[in-house]
Amino acid sequence: MSSSRLVYSTASGPAGQSCSKCGKQLRKCQCVKQTPSAPSDGIIRIGRETKGRKGKGVCLISGVPLKGEELASLAKTLKALCGTGGTVKDGVIEIQGDHREALKAALEKRFDKVKLAGG
Repeated sequence: MSSSRLVYSTASGPAGQSCSKCGKQLRKCQCVKQTPSAPSDGIIRIGRETKGRKGKGVCLISGVPLKGEELASLAKTLKALCGTGGTVKDGVIEIQGDHREALKAALEKRFDKVKLAGG
């Protein structure tokens, strides 16, 4: 007979299932998360958004045909070019501030179709 008794566990039910690779709970696992596949037409779009950011603007770069580390590396290069911060969320690169023209020039050197989206 076991000397320890389970008193409480959050590992029961569908939310408590663990990843087979890293052992973390599925909702906290980073290795299972897949970027949602947005319909890609081969055009990289650069837009500006302030919604939900207390009036602070960010440039959103979507449609980049890269994944994982390549996308993170491109984001790092673009952040250094603009001299600002940013992140990659769900396959979309976010660069703080309004740097659309500089981002467009840099992306046109590497990719064929780059557009400024929005107004």
